[in-house]
Amino acid sequence: MDDSSDSGVACSAWDHSGCEGTPYCPPRCPRFVDKYGAALIVRPLEPADRDQLVAMYLDFPHEHRSMGLPPANRKQVERWVDRLVERGRNFVAVDDAVVGHAVYSPTTADVPEFAVFVHPDSHDLGIGSELTRHAIAYAASEGHEALCLDVQRDNHRAIHVYRRLGFEEVESPGVDVTMRLSLSHPTAAQVQLAPGLT
Repeated sequence: MDDSSDSGVACSAWDHSGCEGTPYCPPRCPRFVDKYGAALIVRPLEPADRDQLVAMYLDFPHEHRSMGLPPANRKQVERWVDRLVERGRNFVAVDDAVVGHAVYSPTTADVPEFAVFVHPDSHDLGIGSELTRHAIAYAASEGHEALCLDVQRDNHRAIHVYRRLGFEEVESPGVDVTMRLSLSHPTAAQVQLAPGLT
């Protein structure tokens, strides 16, 4: 593609403004440009990503852990990651290394539970939102009814992002908020459009 066009794209890594997709495209384009113009790939997790994913989680400072996740030591992180890979549909955001991870699990459920994690050094770049869009696109294309998640009530930033993407609060009995996105919501169709059609 011609990277020299002045179509308002944030960087010259690629210009996907004219992309209309193909029958071979995944449910969502893997190319992503963060809010500062850095090009990343968001894609399904591959076996070779495991060590980088574990390393990302081991690098999480205590203050960035929420609801006991990610676990704090290597053995627990490895066991947790392996369980997520075995039972769920996993996605990673990759720069030079894995900088974000999203999962919904179990894949056999009509309404799997969703979670997303972004390395603290990569917060506020739109990576978590893009990982969430990927999970929504794949869950919708695989015929799931909805996605649900739990988030701490005081995590206002995450709640705002989830609401913006169409999640609605369904119950709030304690310190956590449970949110749900019906995959018949317009967001599920919109996130599957080719970049040039959005």
